Parts: sequence; structure tokens; C-alpha cells
Amino acid sequence: MQIDLKKFQETFFEEAAEHLSTMESGLLHLEESGSDNEFLNTIFRAAHSIKGAAGSFDFKEIVRLTHVMENVLDKLRSNLLTPTADLTQILLRASDRLREVVDATRRGEASSVPIDDILPELEAVLGGGRPSEAAVAAAVSLSGDPRGEVVYSVVFEPELEFFRQGQDLFLLLRELGELGEILSSECQRSRMPALEELDPELCYLGWKVRVRTARAAHELRDVFMFVEGACRLDVTAEALAAADAAAIAGPVAARAERRVAVDRRSESTSIRVPTEKVDGLINLVGELVISQAMVNQAVASLSMTPELEEALMVVQRSTRELQEQVMAIRMLPIGTVFNRFPRLVHDLTMKLGKRARLEIEGAETELDKSVIEQLGDPLTHLIRNSIDHGIEDPEQRALAGKPEEGVITLRAYHEGGTVVIEVADDGKGLDRERIRAKAVSQGLIREDQTMTDEEVNALIFAAGFSTAAVVSDVSGRGVGMDVVKRNVESLNGAISVHSTQGKGSRIRIRLPLTLAILDGLSVQLGRDVFIVPLLSIRQSVRPEPSDIKTVLGGRGELFVLRGEQLPLVRLSRLFGVAGACEDPQQGIVVVTENDGHRFGVLVDDVLGQLQVVVKSIEKNYRKVEAVMGATILGDGRVAFIVDVAELHRIATRRKAPDEDGRSADGGAAAPVQEEVA
Repeated sequence: MQIDLKKFQETFFEEAAEHLSTMESGLLHLEESGSDNEFLNTIFRAAHSIKGAAGSFDFKEIVRLTHVMENVLDKLRSNLLTPTADLTQILLRASDRLREVVDATRRGEASSVPIDDILPELEAVLGGGRPSEAAVAAAVSLSGDPRGEVVYSVVFEPELEFFRQGQDLFLLLRELGELGEILSSECQRSRMPALEELDPELCYLGWKVRVRTARAAHELRDVFMFVEGACRLDVTAEALAAADAAAIAGPVAARAERRVAVDRRSESTSIRVPTEKVDGLINLVGELVISQAMVNQAVASLSMTPELEEALMVVQRSTRELQEQVMAIRMLPIGTVFNRFPRLVHDLTMKLGKRARLEIEGAETELDKSVIEQLGDPLTHLIRNSIDHGIEDPEQRALAGKPEEGVITLRAYHEGGTVVIEVADDGKGLDRERIRAKAVSQGLIREDQTMTDEEVNALIFAAGFSTAAVVSDVSGRGVGMDVVKRNVESLNGAISVHSTQGKGSRIRIRLPLTLAILDGLSVQLGRDVFIVPLLSIRQSVRPEPSDIKTVLGGRGELFVLRGEQLPLVRLSRLFGVAGACEDPQQGIVVVTENDGHRFGVLVDDVLGQLQVVVKSIEKNYRKVEAVMGATILGDGRVAFIVDVAELHRIATRRKAPDEDGRSADGGAAAPVQEEVA
């Protein structure tokens, strides 16, 4: 029977990516803290896991590279090498190359990534390694042998189902032999049945192997780490007195038992499921929510009995709980994307000759997987910007009375029904005069235009805007921050900047927990219903005649709310809805907010709050201005979901002058207040 290995290989590549991230974060910690046995063991296990699994699929290039890396890490664990900044850099480069090899192997192009240039660096480290005095002393005290060698008896008895689990005994025994000299190998046949009862797919044999090595007992146990739950394993140091052997073997065995228990618990409480299956389940639950709303709508006109009313409430509650549980499946800790940035800060500060560290807070905050996948690029731009433009050189920081090492803080936390992500630094902050002068020179604003600090800060998100004096491969082309804003808005989020010159900057991103479900306010326009995202709504007001002002010769309107003049958008005119209310006094103004700026949306009536399942318009039809999606109501009608960010751009479009000083619609770009009728 031909076995399809593709699904097993895909699991290997996913796990390899996780192990590579673990190695990278461990090496960065090692560079900061020096020798740390806990992190060295974690890094070693990650490399060992990749090597063992790659060997099962005969990925030779991965095995070659991880084997040499493993040897270097093993010498570090044994104090035969001292961790230095140079050695850490070599291992980081090796992990980068290993990542490239894994990715190329996934594409079927393993030979396209050379490793012969990095292997000599690692082998040179191995050739130059010398045992420290502490390592020699420890080995002699344990064994009484000046060479620090111990003879271990390794008894290995697999479970009967061992072969059916795809395990290979001889790979384990060969790896055991690489750790020392095999003195003897005895096959134990006590479980062998009679010939007529023998099943060729079961493993009846066991082995007792005597190994002479300078390695510790737990390192021999590590060879069998992937099969400890499927075998009986006993490692005993023969060269030690019985009491000493028990003193060493006891804690090691206890740790192994705890690890096996944790592995078994993890195995029983978590499974890997393809994203497509989860998406399909979410879609079905969305349809169930819509169907349940349609049932409620249909029975609303019937005479309700207490039994029917109670049954509907139970169904509604169960549907809501099911929806929340299914949505929770897609929720992942944001640390999965945060963990890539310590390496970015490390490499960029070295390149720019600066000193900075990254502090991460709230990595356990959960967010929808689809949102997390799109956060990588925006956060990369923001952190690069903080290092290049925010953090000063060590000399400049010292002159300003700051520590030479800057701090970049990446923070995530829940606020209401949203997740807030902040990228803050203690650098020099934004130079508003310089930003303003650059914006004037590029024609983004007029020289005499009055702007608040927040509006000046927001100029950094303009396309093509940059205050960098020199274009480099890090910054200066003006293609970073505008991309950040577009990406955040595509996630139905908002971004704002707060900065104090000389003290630093903080960029705040507010995002919905998920893109699949949305809490909204349903509003009436003629015979149609529209949904406005609830997070953007501040209040709703029925206007008085004096609250509505015309501007720009009747081409625009303002809504005056307690003395504040807000741009007003008539939703019915924007979408061409027939039969909608034309008299503002007969309608309701919904005050919404985008990026710190408020504006009014005129609708006929407010129907109420509801939770809707978001369906893509663009995927099924095409992009529609000011519409972010659609949903199906309980009566079967389709309702558009309003894009508040685009509505804000439409509301303020006439105030934004182009290069010749005219407004976007051809009118004069004079301040709005001067033309209020």
C-alpha cells in the first residue's frame, strides 16, 4: 500500500517553523544573558527535534545542518564552549540558513539553498572548543575517571504497537552510538511469542546497550524523547556506586516522567486542524445564526405560547454560545506575531550602530487568526520607524540625559470589545515643525493652514511622505507609514499617533477581535436597512433646524453639536436610496468617530443594535465605495455594512486642497468656518 507522506510532511514543516522561532528567541536571550542552561537546553531540544523529524523524511540537507548546530549547542550545554557574542551571531546565521533550507524543502527545492558556506564556521567553532575547568572537575567527580567518562546501561523496551506508529529502532540506536562508544548490545527476546502467534507488525524485542561516554544521563535519555510515551526506558550509570547512581537517576527519571505526562496531556487536549476546516465551520455557524434570526422574525407575528417562547430563548442562547465557542477556535495569542520582532530589533540596531531593547507586554492577548496574519507588515514598519527615526544614537541619548540603551515597547491589551496594540519608544519624538515644513514643500498642506498637533502627527501617514534626509534600505522612500494605515483600515481598525518631542512617541492601533462577526447599529434609509459598526458610534441625535449649516456654496453641510461643527454625510444621497427622508429634522444624525475625528451621518431612523455575520461584497461582486461588507437580516433581506473610514474621507473631502489650492470637488479651499451660511 502506497502511503501519502504529504500530510505528515506538512505537519513537520509547521512544527519546524515553531522550533525555529524557539531557537531564535533563545539565542537572542543567550546573547543578552550569557550562559543559561535552561535556554541552552530549550535551543538544543528545538534543533534536535528538527533533526530527528527531518531524518524520518530523509531531508538530508536539513539533517546535515542541524547535526552540526546540535554539536555546537551540546558543547555549550556541557561547558566545553563559552557563549560569546560572535558565537551567538554564527548560530543566528545558521538558524536563518536552516529556515531557508526548510522553506526550500517545502517547495521541493532543497538543493537551491547552499549550506556549505555556514558549515565551516560551525565546524571551526567545534574545532576550537576546549572543556572548561569546571566541566572537567564535574566529570571527574562523577565518574572517578580523569577523562570524565561513564559507562551507562541503557535498557529500551518498546511497546508492541511501536512499528505501527512509524518508529525506526535503528535510527535511535545509531544516534545513541554517536554519543559515545557502544561496548555491547544485547537483544532481549523474553516477549517473543510462539511462531504461530507472531504478528510481523508488532515489536516483541527489547535492547540493553552499554555505552561509554562523557555525556550526562539526561543526554542519553534525550535520544528517546520522541518515544518515551511508547516504551520502557531505563538509563543507569554502571561506573557509579549504587547510592550515587540512584541519586542521579532519580531526579532525571522524575523529570522525564513529568515531561511525558505533560506531553500526554498536551496530546489529549490539543489537535491540529487545517484552517480551511475551521473557516468552513465558522461559515456554517454564521448561516445558523442567520437562520435562527429568520425563525425569530417568522414567529414574531404568531401568537406565542410560553412553551414556544421558552424554546426560542433556549435556541437563541445555545446558538450564541455555539457561535462564541467556534469563534474562539480562531483566536490565537498575539505573541505568535510579536515573537518575530526581537530579532528585527537586534539586527537593525547593530546595523545602525544604535542600542535598543524590545519589551513585549500582553503577548497572551488573543485575536482572530485572520487579523494576526495581516499584522506582521504594519508592525514591522512601525518598529523599523521607531529605531531609525525615534531612537537616538548612544552619544545623543547621553547628552540628553537618557540611558544609552533605548526602549521600544510593544504592547497589546483589550479595551471594550476591541484589541489595542501600541508601539512606543523613548526616543526624540516627532519634530512637528519639520513635518509641517516637509508637508508644505510637498503640497500636502498650505503654509498658512491652521492644524492641531494630532493633525500634524497624522501627516506621517500621507503617501510618499518622509522626513529622512538620506534614502537608505531602512527608510526614506515614504512608502511605509501610508501602507501601515491602509493595512490597519483594511482590518476595520484605526490608528493614531501621540508624541512628545524629546521624550518619545506612541502609535496606537485599535482593531476588532474578529472580522467574521460584527456588532452594529441597524439604521433605516427609505425601505432599506444599513449597518453602522457599533465601535465607531458615539451618540445619535435628532437635529434642530439651527443645527444644520450649509458650506461651500451649498455643496456641503455641517452638523453643529454643542458648538462643535462636524461634517455631515447624507447616507441616502451617497447610496442613491429612493424614498429616504430629505428633511434633517425628520431624521436622526448618528455621530461617528474615525481616527479621533467625529462626523455626522444622517439616516431616517435607528432600528436597534444587533450582531451580524459579515459577508464579503468584493469577493462576490466588486468593491463598493463606503461599504465594507454585507449581511443577511432575519427577514432574509441583505443589508450593507457601512465603512466608517471611507465615510470620513467623503465627509472631509472638500476640505483637503490639492496642489493648486483648490478643493477636491473644484471649490475654493478656504476654511469651512468662513463659508458657513
